[in-house]
Amino acid sequence: MFGFSDETYIDIASGNGGSGCVSFRREKFVPKGGPDGGDGGRGGDLVFVVKNNLRTLAHLKIIRTFRAENGKNGSGARCFGRDGADMEVPVPPGTVIKNAETGEIIKDLTGTERFVFLKGGRGGLGNWHFRTATRQAPRFAQPGEPGTEMRVGLELLVIADIGFVGFPNAGKSSLMNMLTNARSKVAPYPFTTKIPQLGMMRYDGCDVVLADIPGIIEGASSGAGMGIKFLRHIARTRGLAYLIDMSEPDCLEKYDLLRNELSSYSHELLEKKEILIGTKLDEDGASENFAKFSEKYADHEVYGRTVRQDETIRPVMQAVMRLVSEDMKKSEKTEKEEEQED
Repeated sequence: MFGFSDETYIDIASGNGGSGCVSFRREKFVPKGGPDGGDGGRGGDLVFVVKNNLRTLAHLKIIRTFRAENGKNGSGARCFGRDGADMEVPVPPGTVIKNAETGEIIKDLTGTERFVFLKGGRGGLGNWHFRTATRQAPRFAQPGEPGTEMRVGLELLVIADIGFVGFPNAGKSSLMNMLTNARSKVAPYPFTTKIPQLGMMRYDGCDVVLADIPGIIEGASSGAGMGIKFLRHIARTRGLAYLIDMSEPDCLEKYDLLRNELSSYSHELLEKKEILIGTKLDEDGASENFAKFSEKYADHEVYGRTVRQDETIRPVMQAVMRLVSEDMKKSEKTEKEEEQED
């Protein structure tokens, strides 16, 4: 079984076109049959295919070179060469193709099922095409066009509606298991979540995809802990849910610390809609801390969550749904305005 992988580099190439044929018709009772060289076949295309059953790029760390088949050469009797077979590269939804040298995004495969990335080379024309009244026996044909070779980077950006952000052991996995059918590991020690976890929350007939990323610690932007490399997986979310452990004495500063680490990765993350969730309210002193936390961030949406009281889960679900619906309405409004401008 492959491990989780969200970034890799591969070498890809489309197929070369087959060469045209130089041939002349020679039959027993046809002394001057003329040229009959056929065309070469087209080289195969390099195609990226999005597979919904894939969740990682790990399979592309085993095979790193993908080449489409070359087209076959033409032959006599005006027989065309066979086209080369396409090479398909399977990738999970949310994959981005980047220039391996510059890091520039070439193509975002979100919403795409099949994308022809490199076209195969065109097949060459046989000498049959070059006959004229004054050149009745052309002894040349076209070579096939070469395919294209390049090295690209592939990066997986998990597609989710809401991303969970918090310090290690803040209760993200427990909340994920309560809201969805996911079975994230829960244990009384930090970094139980080592890779991004996805879960589907269903509420009031609507489905919402939630993403739980590994915990962030102070100094993560400088490489501390597991770093901030997994923050790419919440770059596409509609909103963020910050989970703060209210049982810790420094809980009032945790929200600002998290935002500082996120800003080191991308300021765009700070512009996303957000809710704050205080967790572990049934621990000693947590209720008093939560009251202070709610007062400090009175201009934010703040919700409390206990481990043993299920009634605290419904307001969180409603807040998540509201966050998603507001962003969807905003996106639809923006799209209509862009259509009107066009």
